[in-house]
Amino acid sequence: MGTIETRKMNFNPGPAALPLEVLEEARDSLVSHGKLGMSIMEASHRSPAVEELFRETERRLLSLAEAPAGYRVLFMGGGASAQFALVPMNLLPRGGFAAYALTGSFAEKAYEEAARVGRAEIAFSSKESGWRRAPVPEEVRSTPGAAYLHVTVNNTIEGSQWNGLPVTGGAPLVGDVTSCLLGRRLDLSKFSLVYAGAQKNLGPAGVTAVIAKESILADAGEGLPLIFRYATYLKNDSLYNTPPVHSVYMMNLVLRWTERQGGVAALETANAAKAKRLYDAIDRSGGFYEGAVEEAARSMMNVIWRIADRKLENRFLAMAEENGFEGLAGHRSVGGMRASLYNAVSPESCGALAEFMNEFARLHG
Repeated sequence: MGTIETRKMNFNPGPAALPLEVLEEARDSLVSHGKLGMSIMEASHRSPAVEELFRETERRLLSLAEAPAGYRVLFMGGGASAQFALVPMNLLPRGGFAAYALTGSFAEKAYEEAARVGRAEIAFSSKESGWRRAPVPEEVRSTPGAAYLHVTVNNTIEGSQWNGLPVTGGAPLVGDVTSCLLGRRLDLSKFSLVYAGAQKNLGPAGVTAVIAKESILADAGEGLPLIFRYATYLKNDSLYNTPPVHSVYMMNLVLRWTERQGGVAALETANAAKAKRLYDAIDRSGGFYEGAVEEAARSMMNVIWRIADRKLENRFLAMAEENGFEGLAGHRSVGGMRASLYNAVSPESCGALAEFMNEFARLHG
């Protein structure tokens, strides 16, 4: 059986690190939850306990995300990848078009799915630069008449993020915020809809949160099979069919933990400091390490880097694992190294990684 002492420093990109106290609380309630006399996984999704769990989790998420009045949460399955299809299925009318800003691989996948559903146009792309940059708002082509403009706020694979939101020309703004929701403050009043897989800052994999204006959800997806309609989930408080109850329960525990840390503002400050430790190690290495994106576009959540001598990268990863660092290999499409600094990754782990990077560069530079 594993112990606290054997837990590694976890930099996995998702599924990702979870707060230890959340795991311990989940362990303690696994067999019998509160006064239920059974695990929450065994309870009927029509029971008052589960209905209240979903209401409480929605209230807590809306509060932490600072969502304006009139926004609702849908708890859905399929991850963000399902939303790549469900967004245009629900929001793109026949004969209309949607606009997409392409800043990374997942943004491109979202665009490609939309193009299968209907007409999709590219409002911006940084693909020719190797996804090394994110646009300033003025670079995104205005798209008046679009059903919506879609942006991927943080690019998990490439390690870049938006630092300002585009001018949409009146089109509703839709955001994939999977790898940054609750890791930094976002002005949700600028968005009509955002979505996030839970497995970064919200909990374990298994549930996807859609946060949107109730007005945009109420009539969305007319003519679709009911299971694919946002309106169905809205009308049934995400309980139309058997939902991922335990995943929502775990999300609620993580949201409670987030509140105890001081909320998103406090965690954003901590995350910025964590990222700075690693970017400083890269920038002060005298060229031994190379950043993956332009400095102005650097992600706070996902730090990506290479070693100038590529032959040393496998040695770096092997030595890192020997020293208790887990999940540092870059995505298979880009290689190199990636450290994902989600809320549950401790400052101490980031400091230890920065020191390891410095020592590795000293020994091999």
